[in-house]
Amino acid sequence: MNERLFGIHGAALTVRSERMGVIASNIANAATPGYKARDIDFNAALDARLARARGVMSANAGAGMVWRSPTMPSMDGNTVELSREQVAFAENAVAYSATLSFVQGKVNTITRALKGE
Repeated sequence: MNERLFGIHGAALTVRSERMGVIASNIANAATPGYKARDIDFNAALDARLARARGVMSANAGAGMVWRSPTMPSMDGNTVELSREQVAFAENAVAYSATLSFVQGKVNTITRALKGE
């Protein structure tokens, strides 16, 4: 129902939300020794989510999760680069907002149609 109603935007919103959580976790652990930064490959995660929505059982639930390769690893083994995480967080927030606008537009269209406007 979700895919028929919102197209890929409903799944994209979920993946972007999950990615926001992963990036926030990286930022929160920027000073944790040995912490390995992670990210979500948006395209791979979206493809897997859409495949699961269509009933493809071979779609991996953890698809799209990747480890970040640091440009300058720290001495304590932490791979979080705060500036890189902040940029990724901001980019993802803009993309999340744009996706949410598409979903809101679809809901508004359906609401107007139901009201007969």
